[in-house]
Amino acid sequence: MQDHFKSATQTALVEFVGIVIFAAAVALAAGLVPPTLSGAPLVVVGVLLALVPAAIWLVAFYRQDRVEPEPKRYVVGVFVLGAVLAQAIGQPVIRDLFQVQRWAGDDPLLGFLGSVLIVGLVQEFLKYAAVRYTIFNAAEFDQPVDGIIYAASAGLGYATMLNIQYVIGNGGVDLGVGAIRVSVEALAQASSAGVLGYFLGQAKFRSMGPLWLPAGLLAAALLNGAVNTLIDRAPLIGTFGFNAWYGLVAAAVIAGVTFGSLMAVMGRLNAAALKQGKA
Repeated sequence: MQDHFKSATQTALVEFVGIVIFAAAVALAAGLVPPTLSGAPLVVVGVLLALVPAAIWLVAFYRQDRVEPEPKRYVVGVFVLGAVLAQAIGQPVIRDLFQVQRWAGDDPLLGFLGSVLIVGLVQEFLKYAAVRYTIFNAAEFDQPVDGIIYAASAGLGYATMLNIQYVIGNGGVDLGVGAIRVSVEALAQASSAGVLGYFLGQAKFRSMGPLWLPAGLLAAALLNGAVNTLIDRAPLIGTFGFNAWYGLVAAAVIAGVTFGSLMAVMGRLNAAALKQGKA
């Protein structure tokens, strides 16, 4: 058990170092290119900024599935489905149907409730749907830890689409801040989805009762909303004007703690599976 916990902790640290190196490299390159890109260069940079952090976090989660690794084509398929659901359903519902951006900006409490009960619930339900109505009943979903793997993959697909829209929608971004933001967004979406995936994995292999999955969906939405609120609200704290780093650092701490906890849980689930296999 201790070996698995140590391995999970080392993996989390390695992935964090990888993200830091990526962000530092982008920040360094930012001084060598125009501060605002447009046209084709913007699209290329946006896709790269969105894909690199997602790939790093996806590898981090996938490497924890040591007992019986999932087929890569299924993991990638759920990733793509998460991105498609974000573009086709998630963002139109949040932006056009509920129009959260119009009424949740002035009041902090209203903004938090909107982030949890609308943004969080919509995003997390779509991640849930990407797993529950595809791979959940397949033979390949044969361990509780698989719920975290597939849900995190759907979350990273969702985050990738959000990040591409963020870069392109802003008509160009500060590459240093942009690299950190897309990295935090990817980690946050994967971590909240991973929490939901834990509930999915337990629901498939244990009798958890009818309220178990709704509770998991609400927990993931709460984490999702908390991170989004910090990214949006924390930059306004203080007397020195808007500072995007406040929100990014605060959100990274919450998402990072969740990520580390998920790595530890996955190590424990793997150890339990190995023990059961030897019994």
